[in-house]
Amino acid sequence: MPDPVDALLAILDLERLETDLFRGISPRIGWPRVFGGQVVAQALVAASRTVEASRPPHSLHAYFLLGGDPAVPIVYEVERIRDGGSFTTRRVKAIQKGRAIFAMSVSFHVTEEGVDHAAGLPDVPGPGALADARTLVRDGGSIVPEPMLAYFTQAWPIELRPVETERYRDRSPRPARYHVWMRATKPLPDDPAVHRAVLAYASDMTLLDSTLIPHGRTVFDPEIQSASLDHALWFHRPFRADSWLLYSQDSPSASGALGFARGTFHDGEGRLVASVAQEGLIRSRRS
Repeated sequence: MPDPVDALLAILDLERLETDLFRGISPRIGWPRVFGGQVVAQALVAASRTVEASRPPHSLHAYFLLGGDPAVPIVYEVERIRDGGSFTTRRVKAIQKGRAIFAMSVSFHVTEEGVDHAAGLPDVPGPGALADARTLVRDGGSIVPEPMLAYFTQAWPIELRPVETERYRDRSPRPARYHVWMRATKPLPDDPAVHRAVLAYASDMTLLDSTLIPHGRTVFDPEIQSASLDHALWFHRPFRADSWLLYSQDSPSASGALGFARGTFHDGEGRLVASVAQEGLIRSRRS
């Protein structure tokens, strides 16, 4: 079995079919649909390959349109919307079986000097004092749904160390806040574009689940139908995705079978490096 990080880097190394046309594959891990974070990351790679490296992305906004089939390659079509003096805009469409399954806009910005401020690092334990998520779900007993156990015990390329662990032991409603330290499980290449793509991949791993914390539920419960619907990501400062990053998540609203969540990434030095927002389906299944 290939190393998980090597496998992730392989699926992020898209095949160029034409000048603005790329093809990506999905890992064969037995899932019924493609992981959303993978599509966000691959689409970001496709857009970035049409822009000079000196002009990094600062934001992306995406919509998940259809569930992807892991057995079928995904074609990424990049549209060059604008090449300006300071900003560059790209639109990416992901296609399978002749249909769009995903659409994303990405904005790139030339590096500039300016005013600087940021929210500080939350006061939570560091990763060295925490157990990894795989251990927590294995020790959770009968409360842990089988899909959740299968998800967290996969050979992920991202190590997760949750701060709030009580929800793995009982289903009491709690405030809609969740912190988890994460990093790639081994060193990554130095290319900043790789680190941005890996963070984009990781940003979809736990965010939607925070919308169900106040209800004592998880997206892994069999009676919950869940799916990411949109995803927005802003890059604020340089970072390394193979060093510990604190992903602070909360959910200010859920209604009408839709849950809204937002998150921030701080590095180990306390710098705010990225922000995320997402809305997803959290529908109760009918018998």
